[in-house]
Amino acid sequence: MLFGNATFFGGDPAIHGWAMATAAVVAASCALVGTLLVVRRMSLLGDAIGHAVLPGIAIAVLSGGRPGGLLVFVGAVAAALLTVWLIQGLQAAGGLAEDAGAGVVFTTLFAIGVVIVSAAPAGTHIDPACILAGDLTFIPFDTVAVVGFAVPRAFVAGTLAFIVLVAAAVVTWKLQVFTAFDSAAARAAGVPVATVTAGLLAATAVATVASFDVVGAVLVVALLVVPAAAAELLAHRLHVMALVAIILGVVGACVGYLAAWHFNTNAAGMIAVVLGLEYIAAAILAPDDGVFARAIGRVRLAWRVACEDRLAGVWREEEAARGRPTGATPTLLERCAAEWLRIDGSFVRDGVTWRLSPRGRREAETVVRSHRLWEAWLGRHADLPLDHLHPPAEWVEHHLGAAMRRRIEVETGWRQSDPHGREIPPESSSQS
Repeated sequence: MLFGNATFFGGDPAIHGWAMATAAVVAASCALVGTLLVVRRMSLLGDAIGHAVLPGIAIAVLSGGRPGGLLVFVGAVAAALLTVWLIQGLQAAGGLAEDAGAGVVFTTLFAIGVVIVSAAPAGTHIDPACILAGDLTFIPFDTVAVVGFAVPRAFVAGTLAFIVLVAAAVVTWKLQVFTAFDSAAARAAGVPVATVTAGLLAATAVATVASFDVVGAVLVVALLVVPAAAAELLAHRLHVMALVAIILGVVGACVGYLAAWHFNTNAAGMIAVVLGLEYIAAAILAPDDGVFARAIGRVRLAWRVACEDRLAGVWREEEAARGRPTGATPTLLERCAAEWLRIDGSFVRDGVTWRLSPRGRREAETVVRSHRLWEAWLGRHADLPLDHLHPPAEWVEHHLGAAMRRRIEVETGWRQSDPHGREIPPESSSQS
């Protein structure tokens, strides 16, 4: 289960190359299937199938099948379909929620598989440790002849599984996409949703069986779910998401293997750790939904609000000069925004005070107009006292577009002033 005391990049490169190639092709298969499981919100069902196929595989091996062979594949698919049937049966007959039913079924079937494996007679070609956690270190030594070359049996099985899964995805891709994003519409359009789902579950069984020698029954869910979940943060088109998931899975498998070799630890566990780190990196660096992107978005919004507040503040100060005091004191951020607005050309220094340029005035009037229109709308439709109208309008003024302002104007009866009697500036022609 461990790599021994080999020096990093030492030993036979071919052995480690075959191990990484096998891990990579298996990770690619799981990532492709996992993409559809994730977008259909069936990750738990994929986890259930990954565990529940164990009794099917164990019974097939005890019946004379060989890991990666046809009999084992048939046993795994049968166990996968039995899992789905039992989950649906518990949901229909006992009213058990799908997630709870999946938990009951897959843990029970997995436990049955563990018992069968543990009770297998001596000499049976089934190793409980390898079944549960996989063992990449011995894969390069179990070979078959392919055009005169000794190729690891697990690599051949994994490559065939990947080719079959890619071919199936190409043939059924449109049906899978339609079913994934609107199953009700797909059913109404005549798409055999149940058959498409059964095909996806069979594909999950294929990927799971191909993964047993690499990560075993316990950590296969990491290959199925984590790359696809990370890719969902990085891509918004399903085919791009599938490609990104495959790349993340392959990179995670290779880097995890090298890290396990270097640190003398279990390969399957390290591969799962690397995949988890990839997900964390995606969650932080995702261009739209990542931590950095959201933080940058909040900073940009705060800066825009500060600039607009300062523009509106100067406009109100000019209004106060005509006899209407504002009582507003600019914050430090607004004072910084004022310096930027001076550089931007929206402000002009007039002695010790600021004066709005023509462009700045148009922008300021748009903000004030949004604020006072919303106050007018609240005063008409909400049962609020006058002194409670300002706070919500202070926030909404930064988010109203021209179309919404026109709609509010119509609903408030084309009012020329807000509930406080202050003038509502007219819509600037540049904002219309």
